[in-house]
Amino acid sequence: MDKIATKLEILADAAKYDASCASGGAGKRNAGKKGLGSLTGGSGICHSFTPDGRCVSLLKILMTNYCMYDCHYCINRISSNVQRARFTVEEVVDLTLSFYKRNYIEGLFLSSGIIKSPDYTMESMVRIAKSLRLDHNFAGYIHLKTIPNASEALQKEAGLYADRLSINVELPTPASLEKFAPEKKLSDITGTMHHLKDSIAESKAEKRAPKFAPGGQSTQMIVGADATPDTGILETSVKLYDDFKLRRVYYSAFSPIPDASPVLPLKPAPLIREHRLYQADWLLRFYGFKLDDIVQGTKNGMLDLDHDPKVAWALQNRHVFPVDVNKASKEMLLRVPGLGVKTVSRLVSLRRHHAINWADLAKLRLPLNRLKAFITVHDYKPGLTLTDDLNLAAHLKKAEQLDLFTAAR
Repeated sequence: MDKIATKLEILADAAKYDASCASGGAGKRNAGKKGLGSLTGGSGICHSFTPDGRCVSLLKILMTNYCMYDCHYCINRISSNVQRARFTVEEVVDLTLSFYKRNYIEGLFLSSGIIKSPDYTMESMVRIAKSLRLDHNFAGYIHLKTIPNASEALQKEAGLYADRLSINVELPTPASLEKFAPEKKLSDITGTMHHLKDSIAESKAEKRAPKFAPGGQSTQMIVGADATPDTGILETSVKLYDDFKLRRVYYSAFSPIPDASPVLPLKPAPLIREHRLYQADWLLRFYGFKLDDIVQGTKNGMLDLDHDPKVAWALQNRHVFPVDVNKASKEMLLRVPGLGVKTVSRLVSLRRHHAINWADLAKLRLPLNRLKAFITVHDYKPGLTLTDDLNLAAHLKKAEQLDLFTAAR
């Protein structure tokens, strides 16, 4: 067991650089049947969130950190001087079941370095998922990282047993990928994404077909390893969403790694930059924002680190505010700083019955300090001092800090 514990320590630590770990939207397998594992509610354990906000625990490991590739940004590259380890198929299966039975986890997130060949590596990962599903009736969540250049047949088999598949695009431009990962080709990665998209669509269209990766596919980009600005990163994300119907693009702020390649930056990317990209991604996917809205007013293609992207847009478009909560369209309300998707739906429903006033907003526990410069209601409109452009940015920054303090209490 000491040998397994050592492997777990090495391969769980090696997996921490992969951010694309979420259990999104797959539902529970074998609904209505007896099975081991559930999506409803130590070393190698990560926490992820389902679309409805539930936190789930996953065993997040690499099958091995041996790798035949030499990607500069990867701590597991062939030229890296790190301690190596490799699980067998049976060891990963046993660990997953053991952790679940102890109520430590609700699923498995499995990635791997590439050994011998893409097909050899992918085949071993598929065997793990297949054994859990068929030999042990495991009904918990399984996320597999798809290996670039693995055969289409192995990709299709993986989707039969995994709830979500992902393949990392790694960097936002073909030129950057060629520079930092010369053995990988963007066309191979996007080709795999295309096959997965088609298989997911076919499974949904044919009711009698076996489920194929019901949680969809996702990818990850490293932020700050190359010189691509935020606007370029978001442009790539929009294209990936449009072309391959991805469920998520994950952003991972570059952090210097041990035994780093000399071509990498010496300093880490600010975590707030990663955070702003996630916020912008959310606006693009759920709030009706277009890429042109997000990039409006950016300096050198970089998002404003002092304000979230919605506030930054609002400051650039003061002429459209304040908006009347009782009359504005749903689309316009979604552009008001401090109003989320669920809140806007509640407000639209509420105003059908009576005129919304300030007390109604207070009952909804909304961030009123942030809202009050951008809205009017039945008994409130902002004063001239508050709406003065010179005062507004400072007010919003203070309001955001106050909201965070209140939420933490």
